[in-house]
Amino acid sequence: MKLILNGEPRHLAGPASVAELLAQMGIDRAKVAVERNLEIVPKSAYDATVLDEGDKIEVVAFIGGGCDDAAGEDPLVVAGRRFSSRLLVGTGKYKDFEETARAIEASGAEIVTVAVRRVNLTDPTQPMLVDYVSPKKYTFLPNTAGCYTAEEAVRTLRLAREAGGWNLVKLEVLGDQTTLYPNMPETLRAAEALIKDGFEVMVYCSDDPIQARMLADLGCVAIMPLGSLIGSGLGILNPTTIQIIKASVSVPVLVDAGVGAASDAAVAMELGCDGVLLNTAIAHARDPIAMARAMKHAVIAGRLSFQAGRMPRKSYADPSSPTTGLIGK
Repeated sequence: MKLILNGEPRHLAGPASVAELLAQMGIDRAKVAVERNLEIVPKSAYDATVLDEGDKIEVVAFIGGGCDDAAGEDPLVVAGRRFSSRLLVGTGKYKDFEETARAIEASGAEIVTVAVRRVNLTDPTQPMLVDYVSPKKYTFLPNTAGCYTAEEAVRTLRLAREAGGWNLVKLEVLGDQTTLYPNMPETLRAAEALIKDGFEVMVYCSDDPIQARMLADLGCVAIMPLGSLIGSGLGILNPTTIQIIKASVSVPVLVDAGVGAASDAAVAMELGCDGVLLNTAIAHARDPIAMARAMKHAVIAGRLSFQAGRMPRKSYADPSSPTTGLIGK
């Protein structure tokens, strides 16, 4: 029997169920999701689902795509869930899963984004992200990195939900490979479909207050405008529009993309944002573990600075010492 398995022809020596197929390949059924002819196969149906000649099968898994005492008194609340840390981190671009796990631990983050990709059928025994970063310890946030249409994004997140059972997801639909800027019409279309399907959608978007408000009105649980281009490290390019977005919606606003240094994360929080999501700034630092710690403290400091209220800006000097009682006067 001939199948198309993860895009490649594969011959089986006779009829087989999904469960038998996974067993033949040495794949742990608990760690993957399976799609048959564009329809998700529930884990409970693996044994009963018999494959037919010409079936197109996709087997996917998650890949690598701060908290202190004071933070516990000021939680980040997303879709009714409470988190001590306002720093969210990605799991991609590290040299290996061990470094990924160490950096996440140092960051204090409780939410980590994960991408959904095909399982390596050539060597299914290769380690997976879940072997190093446990979904029992961290909240996995499946995302749609690499999707360029609403259909691709919706299909990806439905597979992610089957693989791990999570409804809280991060949606991003990209416009092109050069800028990785969001395609907002497709983003809005995907968000509407996902929300109707019961997902709780955190959404990456342009720093456009009108588009952000439209996404919030659709029912997205968090708005995530870019600070600057993904992976650029350029920092917050349009702080005014970020502040307008924060004032325009009632759901959490988190800066997503462009943070390059701890100072950028602090600026985002001082603007009043509810959190920061970043990946490259830690993974591509000379010392990722040290940078993860720096980002943890920057987010905390920026939040405290915002709550404290900065001094007014002035266009002239104002001495901090009293001018009365000076010696010689």
